Amino acid sequence: MPIHQPQQRSAAAPGEPLGVQQAEAVLVEHYPRLVRLAYVVLPPSLGRHRRVLAAHGAVQRALPGARTSPDRVRVPAQSRRSPEAPEPAEGPASAPYAWMRLRVLRTALAYERRPGWWPGRLPAPAALRPTLPVVWGLRLFPRAGGVDELALDRALSEVPGAVRAAFALQLLDGLPETAVRALLAEAGAADPAGAVRRAARIGRPDRAAAQVLLRSGEFDPCTVQTRPSDLLRRRHRVRAVALAAALCVVAGTLAVAAEKEVRDEGPGAGVTVPALDPAALLRTAAEQWADTSRIDFTAWPVRGDRRGDGELLGRALRAWSEPSGNVQVSTTPGTVGVPPAQPPRLLFAGEVDGAAVVLFHDGGVRVVRYAEPLAGGGGAALDFARTDDADVTTGAAVVVSRTGEKARFLLAPWISETTTRDLLAPNTPGRPLEVDPDGITAPVERPAAGGGCDAWPVLQLRSSERIVENHAFLVTDLGDLAPAHLTYTPKPGRGAPARQPREATGPDALLAWARTACSLRALAGSGVRAVNNWAFAEQRLPEGGASAEWLCTRADTWRGPGRVLVQFLQPAASPTAPAAVVADRDDTALCSRFGQHILAGTHWKAASGRWYVLAAGSRAVDRIEATGQVRGAAGGPTLAVRAPRDASVQLTAGLRGGGTLAAVR
Repeated sequence: MPIHQPQQRSAAAPGEPLGVQQAEAVLVEHYPRLVRLAYVVLPPSLGRHRRVLAAHGAVQRALPGARTSPDRVRVPAQSRRSPEAPEPAEGPASAPYAWMRLRVLRTALAYERRPGWWPGRLPAPAALRPTLPVVWGLRLFPRAGGVDELALDRALSEVPGAVRAAFALQLLDGLPETAVRALLAEAGAADPAGAVRRAARIGRPDRAAAQVLLRSGEFDPCTVQTRPSDLLRRRHRVRAVALAAALCVVAGTLAVAAEKEVRDEGPGAGVTVPALDPAALLRTAAEQWADTSRIDFTAWPVRGDRRGDGELLGRALRAWSEPSGNVQVSTTPGTVGVPPAQPPRLLFAGEVDGAAVVLFHDGGVRVVRYAEPLAGGGGAALDFARTDDADVTTGAAVVVSRTGEKARFLLAPWISETTTRDLLAPNTPGRPLEVDPDGITAPVERPAAGGGCDAWPVLQLRSSERIVENHAFLVTDLGDLAPAHLTYTPKPGRGAPARQPREATGPDALLAWARTACSLRALAGSGVRAVNNWAFAEQRLPEGGASAEWLCTRADTWRGPGRVLVQFLQPAASPTAPAAVVADRDDTALCSRFGQHILAGTHWKAASGRWYVLAAGSRAVDRIEATGQVRGAAGGPTLAVRAPRDASVQLTAGLRGGGTLAAVR
């Protein structure tokens, strides 16, 4: 942060020549801003080290040469302003800065348009030729950010450079959309309007938070960390070049042979990559979790009696880097199994159930489990699971071992109380579960994958008062490394505001889960982060007046898309009688904060033997209409109409705020 105000200089008038000294003054004063802009626009495929150097090079090359003709170096016209307005300083609104920014933008966008053969032996375009700065023997990286910064970086890496440029120009320089479109067009972007539209979708719904993230150290190539390059390889290459030069003096043919031998050497022999060095693993202090505002896997301390075993950690990291044929690899959907770009965080290394187990956490995105048998000579296992944006509940446990029908969990350090309970026994209290000093639980029964659904074991955990949470919550094993968090949203009250999801530990929540727990089988192994049961409607049934309940069971995955099961809970003699699934929908926002309206229907048989079409909608539904082979309508959020068992019926609903809604199928 500057401790003095920058000196004010007069900006060049529109169309006046921009002197080299004036351009240099703008560059020096706004160098960090311009370099950050270039870094965001440059293609992520360059890698972080090359992006840092290319960003600095793009800004430094924007300075016009000393011999540039003054007639050809002109600043763009400024926007109109009132005659009484003061002349702008040389900041983001000034013409000299805008001219320099345009040159930087053109160079950065040109990297994405470089020929497929560049870099290579053919000459590169002038704007893309290597130039200063050049760094030998070091790798440069911006400071690593957290989960949010990483998610934004990933989102930016999935769009073209023009979209990244539009996003940066709006959030870093505060330009309106019209100015961004004009600037992109002048910089040579193919579709400026399309780039602005796509950029508007990045960082939603909280653009202010995205602006803060974009200005963080993750995207600051002026504040970097350094690591050595591959020292042994570099030394081998230097020696090989010297030997080749000496042999050239003696015999050219021997020199060619020696050079070929050097080129043919593998890239990894004897080389220690920093990200795969056991000594470089990140380790969190034991009590840091109680003194941080970020309660997730980054706050987990390293545990296990083999956390200092460099040979075990080295084998785990090598298996991660290049798994051999006898390593069984599994990944949850949407998880990549690539080696880490930076040293991962060590969570655990110890012996569990006859295996040496190592758990890593990689940059806020993945948890990686490596396990090798202690005896028997079997192959090792390597499991990957996504854990981005984990919190107190979704970062509370990791499966450390599965043997037969049981599993052990490694618990987060903030878990103060651990019990187990059966979702199909809602009135039975939880049973205490033993946890060893390293945070590993005693074996816990796993939900049966097939056959009868007679029990559904879950963990009921309580967070510590030291993080001002102190609440109980449920998690269940769905076959992934991280168990899924179970929640419940109660049915809407009369005149009450919309309810929010809450922990599924109360009587109503447990009764709802007792009717729907067995439907969780359909979600096994799909990378589920959390499952919420939303009681979106209650309906008085025809012929007797008993009530039924409509539930929307939404499973959110770590990768984003969700799956919805709409379940109909009619009165039953048993509190664990399974609900009827009336709709199943993948990749939908229904029943989330971004899909708060729902309508569903089903055929239902009364005790008299008559069949009905029943329908119900969420709290905003004020009219439901049935068309097709049966017609009927009702004001309000529920409908019941006589219909043959197999009648084809289309259901639509009207919303209080306007608009219509079709039934989910």
